[in-house]
Amino acid sequence: MAFVAMLMGLALAGAVSQEPEAPTQVGDIVVQGRRIDDQVRRFIDEVAASPTGRGPARWRDRICVGVANIRGDAAQYVVDRVSQAALDIGLDPGEPGCQPNILIIGASDGAAMARGLVDARRNVFWPGGSGMNRSRAALEAFQQSDRAVRWWHISTPIDSQTGQLAVRLPGEEAPTVSRTGAGRLRTTIRNDLNRVIIILDLAQAEGLNFQQLADYVAMVALAQVDPDADVGDYDSVLGLFADAGIQGLTDWDKAYLKALYAAELNQSAATHQLGELRGLMARDRKQSEGLEVDQP
Repeated sequence: MAFVAMLMGLALAGAVSQEPEAPTQVGDIVVQGRRIDDQVRRFIDEVAASPTGRGPARWRDRICVGVANIRGDAAQYVVDRVSQAALDIGLDPGEPGCQPNILIIGASDGAAMARGLVDARRNVFWPGGSGMNRSRAALEAFQQSDRAVRWWHISTPIDSQTGQLAVRLPGEEAPTVSRTGAGRLRTTIRNDLNRVIIILDLAQAEGLNFQQLADYVAMVALAQVDPDADVGDYDSVLGLFADAGIQGLTDWDKAYLKALYAAELNQSAATHQLGELRGLMARDRKQSEGLEVDQP
């Protein structure tokens, strides 16, 4: 850690010339770095919400944002904000007329809309493959909660060697998964987001502007976020409904999305994949504050 060694040398020189501030500076840098590590760890542990036994999923290449039941100008604004957030992390938003895999639906009663959609097309929300969605209790909460924004992700475990689905769907034969190049610590299986359905209860979102709502939607569209996450201690758009002063995606949110889409995520254990996210996000936050960053 050459930078810290240099500071320690300066601190010793300062002691000779009776300049007491330098030793304090060394301690502040170490303490601040550890504080950021702890904050990042707690934030990711709070927010990340993958299906049981799976690591974080993300969009592979292209997204297509569709909006229903929201008037034209506001709908286009939401599409543009979500698409720009996707561009910022290296994704390719689809052209107008593409088949939406991110569907945003406005409703006057979010719970009724959610129940109606699940009753009509339950297989869309529960395709039956292992590790493709969260629990039955989570699906029940999606339908019954009083949240202003609710969402449901479907992800697909994919064999990265063949590009084929790595889980069996009802009525289909079990897939053959390649293990070439994988070991006990690494896996060839990646988790791709397949679709997300987001419902905006416009009555409950009264008082917020469409920039705030669109950026909130962008966060939950691009990452699997726990609806019950408590982010009150963090500067995040996910705290919007507790603090209406948050204007949109924050540097903290952007650092999380950047880490999610930059990570390799090829560790066998889901906990190790989350550890990689923590390391990448912590380095981003330390760099933004001018602190020393360990090499990955």
